[in-house]
Amino acid sequence: MSKRIFITATNTDIGKTYTTKLLLEEFASRGFKVGVIKPIETGVIDGICPDGDVLLSLVKRLNPNFKDITIKDIVPIQYELPSAPFIASGGTKIDLKKIDKAIEKLEKLCDILLIEGAGGLYVPVDDDTMMYDLIKYFKANALLVTHCSLGCINDTLLSKKLLDIEGINNFVAFNCRENDNNFKTISEPYFLKTNFNVLKVYKDIDKICDVLYNL
Repeated sequence: MSKRIFITATNTDIGKTYTTKLLLEEFASRGFKVGVIKPIETGVIDGICPDGDVLLSLVKRLNPNFKDITIKDIVPIQYELPSAPFIASGGTKIDLKKIDKAIEKLEKLCDILLIEGAGGLYVPVDDDTMMYDLIKYFKANALLVTHCSLGCINDTLLSKKLLDIEGINNFVAFNCRENDNNFKTISEPYFLKTNFNVLKVYKDIDKICDVLYNL
């Protein structure tokens, strides 16, 4: 089994795919055979996966072993409605065997497998499963991507506490965007005071990879 890293976030549109792309590039630059899967993607229309297609194109460029991999391998479960999987599927039970089969295929081609979640940790997948349950099911370590705008202290601590309670090895990375100029004065002082290792996705992706590899 390859090393599994699950990329999750404090909410949707925080930067999971952006972070996953940078992780792919950084690990590949170190000589690792790296792979990626997004087990579930919603908002798939006419076979176009907004996140999955981007990840497939990148991983094929970075890992020659993936030349015959298709979008159905990268995104084994696809739904049209852009909503939580529970709603997009009409309440259908998730087919974990389908995801397991895809992961088994991909892990034969890589040393490190990045698994990108959908939305945040408490996104409902089916009647019995939340997104964080999948991290445990896959026996993966987690990278929690959080934002840098006002409110990130609350959002980050809530999500990290859940991961800690569930016994999931995790690390937090801050995805600061161009308009997050106030992070340094409004939120970062709290994290530094409480001994958070404040690493930022764009600037510190190399250090983030170091931490994830050694979790």
